[in-house]
Amino acid sequence: MPAPIRKAVFPVAGLGTRFLPATKAVPKEMLTVVDRPLIQYVVDEARAAGIEHLIFVTGRNKHVIDDHFDIAYELEATLRARGKHGALKLLEELRPTAGTVSFTRQQEPLGLGHAVWCARELVGAEPFAVLLPDVLVKAERGCLAQMIEAYNERGGNVIAVEEVPKDQTHNYGVVDVAEGDGPFFDVRDMVEKPAPGTAPSNLIITGRYILQPEVFGLLEAQETGAGGEIQLTDALLSLMKSQSMTGVQFDGKTYDCGSKSGFLAANVAYALDRPDLADELKPVLRELLDAR
Repeated sequence: MPAPIRKAVFPVAGLGTRFLPATKAVPKEMLTVVDRPLIQYVVDEARAAGIEHLIFVTGRNKHVIDDHFDIAYELEATLRARGKHGALKLLEELRPTAGTVSFTRQQEPLGLGHAVWCARELVGAEPFAVLLPDVLVKAERGCLAQMIEAYNERGGNVIAVEEVPKDQTHNYGVVDVAEGDGPFFDVRDMVEKPAPGTAPSNLIITGRYILQPEVFGLLEAQETGAGGEIQLTDALLSLMKSQSMTGVQFDGKTYDCGSKSGFLAANVAYALDRPDLADELKPVLRELLDAR
């Protein structure tokens, strides 16, 4: 049995420029899908998969994320005084246990690979997960839990992948895969945003990773790549020369909440799953669609 996955890294230092002006004062990760911030959904996925230590790589003006995962004394005292026990219980359930959350700063916007590298001292010499907070995976069983199943069986490194139409592969990182066992298969290569018609498959890399700690040394020596940033994909290609890389075609639906359309789609999808909202929302959606 490989070493357990106890820690998860959440890169939350991005500026969220695609959502300006909303993100001028509110971090993108705190934008709400129905009534929970994006980051809460991703943290819930990690905790449901057995993650014990949450590591946030933050930037300037992200203190509200720290506050979200802390006790709000005045709010909780008010809820208690007013008998709002349901709301109080919800806040208590969502709050991580004391000592299980750490924060570190990515002081310069040098890319995802650099953000992961910034967590090296907190992760230490053990395998860990990385979850991108603007990617929501709606699934009965969380995406990371499915990946940990593959990791426990195969060890090494694991990435989540999903199918897209072939004419969209040039927008993503794409994997070349070998024969696999069910939803798990060996990854042979990765190509970042291949030219149209040249992708090795239509399986793209989703925002979930399980990585061995050797990736930190590779990231430290990594030269800047696309966009003048330190790319995580480049380090993974180097890692694959000495360690296995498993792709998991997970069961679930992904919403790219880094885009406005994906964010809006996620709000609709999650709201329709809510018994307290679905019956009111469905006729409104039908009316809006019929009007167009």
